[in-house]
Amino acid sequence: MTEFNGAILQCFHWYTDGGGRLWKQISKDASRLAGAGFTALWLPPAYKGVAGGMDVGYGVYDLFDLGEFDQKGSVATKYGTRDEYIAAIKTAQRAGMQVYADVVFNHKLGGDKQEEFRATPYDYDNRKEPIGELQTIKSWTHFTFPGRKGKYSELLWHWWHFNAADHNAFDEKTKAVYLFEGKSFNESVDQEKGNFDYLMGCNLDIGSPDVRKELMHWGEWFWETTGVDGFRFDAVKHVSSGFFAEWLNHVREYSGRDLFAVGEYWSGESQSLNEFIKNTEGNIMLFDLALQHNFAEAGNQGRDYDLRSIFDNTLVKENPGLAVTIVSNHDTQPLQALESVVQPWFKPLAYALILLRREGYPCVFAADYYGASYTDKGRDGGEYNIEMASHRWLIDKFLNVRSRFAYGEQNDYFQDQGCIGWTRTGNSEHPGGIAVVLGNNDSCSIDMETSSPDTVYADITEHIKDKVRTDNKGWGEFSCKGGTVSVWVPES
Repeated sequence: MTEFNGAILQCFHWYTDGGGRLWKQISKDASRLAGAGFTALWLPPAYKGVAGGMDVGYGVYDLFDLGEFDQKGSVATKYGTRDEYIAAIKTAQRAGMQVYADVVFNHKLGGDKQEEFRATPYDYDNRKEPIGELQTIKSWTHFTFPGRKGKYSELLWHWWHFNAADHNAFDEKTKAVYLFEGKSFNESVDQEKGNFDYLMGCNLDIGSPDVRKELMHWGEWFWETTGVDGFRFDAVKHVSSGFFAEWLNHVREYSGRDLFAVGEYWSGESQSLNEFIKNTEGNIMLFDLALQHNFAEAGNQGRDYDLRSIFDNTLVKENPGLAVTIVSNHDTQPLQALESVVQPWFKPLAYALILLRREGYPCVFAADYYGASYTDKGRDGGEYNIEMASHRWLIDKFLNVRSRFAYGEQNDYFQDQGCIGWTRTGNSEHPGGIAVVLGNNDSCSIDMETSSPDTVYADITEHIKDKVRTDNKGWGEFSCKGGTVSVWVPES
């Protein structure tokens, strides 16, 4: 089984401050983050979006504009300029961390001109059911990138580079997905809504030779420009899964490096995830969204949740070498469309479950690490003020334990509904190992084996002040207070 001793920091959230400050902040913080135990940074989309300097990055306009050209009302992106982005990458790498770029191949938004062509409207919630005849529509499908003026790529995008859109200027009232004449929905996608090829905006036709050639060219250009160590692929359930493996292998060959890759496949169905893994030949990891859902349920149910089932139906249990484990991300945070909130009291327990175990490649969310404060509208139209607490103090401690002690065999003690624990036995280079106990009910304790006889252990969370000394066979009774986690390490 592949073990990932490092940890990723997702350096942004949906409401990260704009004003072009993030890239400079990352350069400033790189040494400290590396010292804390992070080994990789996941940066937000760096190219120009439809909202220019206000765009989070997923409303993709121009992949070749990394904050260099005056387009969509600004030169810089929300996070800064091209030079600042590249400087942040190089600074992080010099500090000893890898950098993963966020890549969106599903759609484009913010076309520069409208075009007229023929298309068939399909039911928005059932892409196998046409709701009208082939007709002439008008949509924003012509991308000319006037600020870039052909630099880096001369391709101008037209309607035939896409296969669908949801806007028709001739009919603003009908809610439909318009399938363009001569095109089809790709079948190698998630089957939600009958076929989930279309997500938003102008949907790229991945089957088009021009589109494939352009994205391969962009991959070469982007890697040569930035030198990133890997990629996070957005919305992979909406794009032909085989293309990601093809693109990744192309860029790996071009760069001469075994570049990392993880995909965002938003589904709790293991069959869909396994199909993607099969189609990509295990070359691309996936975020374990089933585990994230379990964390949210555990926090909401409190003492009624059976902690022994926390890893049931998860990717990290079924395929740990391909699971990137998360507690939260920009899509799950409060007021987002895919909101799946882990209660603040459970987040320390959840981070212990991803940072202090052998399986999976853990990813820490910026809003959990630094905290976040923002205002936005909810699904009911009301305005809400959100405060997300910082868990940095404990996460830093967990990262330190991960790098110093979390090695060797893992022994699980999942016998009680409200109290579970595990030990890592350590190895010759990292002796002593760890013992972890967490509970969602009353204070509890578990007799566990550490493989370190007559050794004194202390709780680094400081929830429990008393020490534990193991017996002559390495067994000790380790405890935690109700609703908390305690992490026991050999006393120095």
